[in-house]
Amino acid sequence: MGMYVNPGNEAFAGIVNGDYVDKTGLIDVINSTLNKPSKLTCISRPRRFGKSFAASMLVAYYDCSCDSHELFNDYEISKCASYEKHINQYNVIALDITGFISEVKKGDRKNVRDIPDIIEAALKRDIIAEYPELEHIESLSEVLRRYVELSGRKIVFVIDEWDALIREASNDNVIQDRYLNFLRSLFKNNSFTPYAVAACYMTGILPIKKDGSQSAISDFREYSMIDPRRFDKYTGFNEEEVKKICLDYNMDFEEAKKWYDGYRVGEVGAIYNPYSLMQAMDAGKYQSYWKKTSAADSLATYINMNYEGLKEDVIRLMTGEELEVYTNDFQNDFERFATKDDVLTLMIHLGYLAYDAETGCVRIPNKEIYSEFAGLIRNADSNSLATLIKSSEKLLNDTLSGNSDAVVAAIERIRESNYAPTFYNNEQALRYVIKFAYIVCVDRYMKVEELPSGCGIADVVYIPKRNRPDPAIVVELKWNKSEGAAISQIKEKKYPTALEDYGGEIVLVGINYDDKTKSHSCEIVRVEK
Repeated sequence: MGMYVNPGNEAFAGIVNGDYVDKTGLIDVINSTLNKPSKLTCISRPRRFGKSFAASMLVAYYDCSCDSHELFNDYEISKCASYEKHINQYNVIALDITGFISEVKKGDRKNVRDIPDIIEAALKRDIIAEYPELEHIESLSEVLRRYVELSGRKIVFVIDEWDALIREASNDNVIQDRYLNFLRSLFKNNSFTPYAVAACYMTGILPIKKDGSQSAISDFREYSMIDPRRFDKYTGFNEEEVKKICLDYNMDFEEAKKWYDGYRVGEVGAIYNPYSLMQAMDAGKYQSYWKKTSAADSLATYINMNYEGLKEDVIRLMTGEELEVYTNDFQNDFERFATKDDVLTLMIHLGYLAYDAETGCVRIPNKEIYSEFAGLIRNADSNSLATLIKSSEKLLNDTLSGNSDAVVAAIERIRESNYAPTFYNNEQALRYVIKFAYIVCVDRYMKVEELPSGCGIADVVYIPKRNRPDPAIVVELKWNKSEGAAISQIKEKKYPTALEDYGGEIVLVGINYDDKTKSHSCEIVRVEK
């Protein structure tokens, strides 16, 4: 047993000793690829979506240096026909590329350019410790091939965060070429790959580049957030799994759904962010854990590129709109963007946007990610966003002071701006405009949307955040009716369901749009609940 060659099953043993959600069915999928043309698998997912857990699981299952039956006998894989045939039957090489980067950064004399050599030396060291007679061979691929012959077992490679070095050295073509040549020697080498490699499971954040620069790994079958295919159920936690977790922790499932759901992957449907959900369970508190685990600062950089009005599109997304995105032209590159669709596609891969393959549209998936965008809006440094926020602040103040004429004027300006929907022809379009107009509320209020469906329902409700002195705001919208009709039911004490537990002052805002006169009207009333 070595550090990288046949490292054993201790990592996965630690995982199953915790709150493990059974994803061992993934093993059966990989078993179906062993020693076949489809044996090279590349999975791309956002950070903290369980990639490393899956890697540890595969290492424990295939590693021939240990017996892992006790770890798997109670899980889904044990019921599969392939279970006994492949468990602990292969040599395993497990590489965590981020680990090598971290070690190099801690050293005084080495840099990231040395990482391919460091990996080669580490693998040779592990193998030579078991077979000293291979010490005189210089080529890593030859050492590995001889290792397979001597041991009588092919190798299953498990490479976690394969693209970390590409991202780390994004402007260094030398290190990228050296690293890709290292991968080519393993996975695109007719003298080695067919004879020594049983399978490879490789994870990363972005899919393989389309420009041919990463041809060293072009034989891999790719599965991404946009097109996960048979790996869809292993992308995150599904709804039934989350319900059970919430029950075990005595936490509110509906609140978990608001915070961490929103991704729709393949045929599975709802997918939850595993890391954030479990952090919430451990802390007993729903909030954003995304900023503590991912490069949220990069979000502002992508938005500020402002390709083809991207900033305005972000505002649309924040109001609940879905945007159509063409994903096929993105080259899977952090550094090169040709259109705003490229940036939006990158956001899908990073987990900032949810993608619906049927409609080709993206949206902000949940409250956690919404809070990341809200932070961007609060700290906006562009003229267009700053102007919108300044106007929104004035609108909020005019609303709270009861200045209905000023509110109408502000809404008219938004209606005539680039932020408004292209087709202003129904109550839903009016909803979007209102949410644009009140975008500044993300800092002071919790927004609740309730589709109109009879008494007791409002269109948009803003509840002040804890320890804020602001009154609640209830916005009722009408199309070709009257502003009075918009709030009459609330005057009769038929409050929105979102305000059932709220006690305090409420500002009722009734807004109507007259399609004949092409004008808005507004009535503002304060009541005490």
